[in-house]
This record gives sequence, C-alpha cells and structure tokens, in this order.
Amino acid sequence: MALPTANLDRLTRRFWRVSGRPVDLAGTESWLAAPMSVGPTVGDAWVRAAAAAHGGEAVERPGAGLLADMGALDGPGFRAADLRPQVRDFYEHTADWRMEVWTQWNPLFQPGGELVSRLFGRRVQQLALPTRPLDVARGMDSRVTLITDEQGRQRAAAWLRTLRATGEYVYSGCYSTRLLPGGTRPSVHVTFPLESGNVQVFLRPRVLPGGDLELSSPAGRFGENGAYVVVDEAGTHAARVPIHESFRVYVDDEGVLRTDHALRLWSARAVRLHYKLTRVGEGTA
Repeated sequence: MALPTANLDRLTRRFWRVSGRPVDLAGTESWLAAPMSVGPTVGDAWVRAAAAAHGGEAVERPGAGLLADMGALDGPGFRAADLRPQVRDFYEHTADWRMEVWTQWNPLFQPGGELVSRLFGRRVQQLALPTRPLDVARGMDSRVTLITDEQGRQRAAAWLRTLRATGEYVYSGCYSTRLLPGGTRPSVHVTFPLESGNVQVFLRPRVLPGGDLELSSPAGRFGENGAYVVVDEAGTHAARVPIHESFRVYVDDEGVLRTDHALRLWSARAVRLHYKLTRVGEGTA
C-alpha cells in the first residue's frame, strides 16, 4: 500500500513542478521560504525543525497567540488599534480560546473534497477539510506552539487543529506576518507544510466597520496576496493556485466571537465554515 501512495504524492509534486516556475527561496523569492515536511506524514513533525531553522525552540506557553502583536500588520489602510478587543485577543492569545465548527459544502464540490480528504488529507494528516457535518459534531481542539529564535522571540506559531472525536489532524499551519514584494504593509502568512513542499496563503487584512476583521486572499498576480504551492524536488518550483479564501471575524449581537470562512475555487464557492469561539472555561452551550 505504501508504494501506490508514494507514487501518488510524487506525481502530485511533479505536476506542480511542471505547472509552476523555478524559484530561489534564498534570493528573489525569499518571501516563499517556509517550513516543509521531511516525511509523508505531517502532523506536528515539522514544528521543531522550523524552530531549529531560526536557532530557537518550539515552546508552548499559556495564552500563546498566532501573532505576538496584531500591530505588526499596521500600515496604510490597516490599524490593529481599530479592531474589537475580542478579535485582537483571539489572534494574540489563541491558546485561551476553544472552537466549535460547522461546515457546508457546495454539492458540486463535496465529492471532490471527500476524495481529496481520503487520498491526501487524512493520510498525511494535513488539510483534511471536514466534508460531513458529523465529522465536527464534537468540535475541534487546537494547540498553539510558538516557534522562537535564539533570543526567545516569537518568529511564528504552529496552530495544530484536530477533531475532538478522533484526534485526527485537520490543519497543521505555521502563522506569521510577511511583506510581499512591492507591498506597503504586511500580510498574514499561513503555511501548511507537506512532504518536500507546502501550501501557502497570503491574506490581506482589513478592519471592517465596528472593528470586525476581514482576511482575504483575492485573485491576483504572482507575488501578490493569494494561495501558492511550493515543491522542492529536482529544484524548487512554485505556482499560484486559483483558491481564494475570505474570513470575517466578528462579535455577534450576544457578544459571542464568531468567524465566517469561505473557500472558493476560481469564483465558485466550494465550502463554507462557521466557527463559534469561546474562552477556555466559558460555557459552550
């Protein structure tokens, strides 16, 4: 069984190598330098290596956040100080929050999503999007591990999300901020490591009226906000992919923090996810 799946992964990397462009992660395209997995099973195996690359450690601290300070995103058109306190607290102290999740697939895309999850996501423990409501009926657990440098400063954060019912990985992502070529302010940068490669998403932040947060990866050119696949096999190659995401993080009329997440393939909406976010220790009813 190992040989067919290994061949499948190799063919997938070959496809992205052919459809992508050569990149120099130590030079011109250093904005795409990000963690990769050395083996076929991802899970949390990449975290310590990512910290070692910065000369630091992988550290779990109470109240750890995806970003040490949302102010790192400040620039023309964005001020973290304008965000609602709950929204900012979630990103700066993510470990203090727990989540409940609901999913709704476009019927045209659900079979494809299930196939990808079966062939890749669940097997490699990465990007295993839930395709059935019962998959997330008992909720999703999350763990935040800080990736520090030799001075102990946070360089990134690993956000590891698993199904509460089974412990299976859904997402294993590396979160930081990064300035794109020619950019005037940083983007939220998310990397999902894979064997000899990764999927990366650059999200443009925007403060909505009332202090809500919007993160989006719109259509655009290579080097702009959006989604990318990077493979490191017979040279390093990268391709921009037509996957576009939007997140709206807001506080509802009852004071509950929520997130609406939409994923589109080209212009067609493939799946919607809704997250209810509550502080650890608060009621979840």
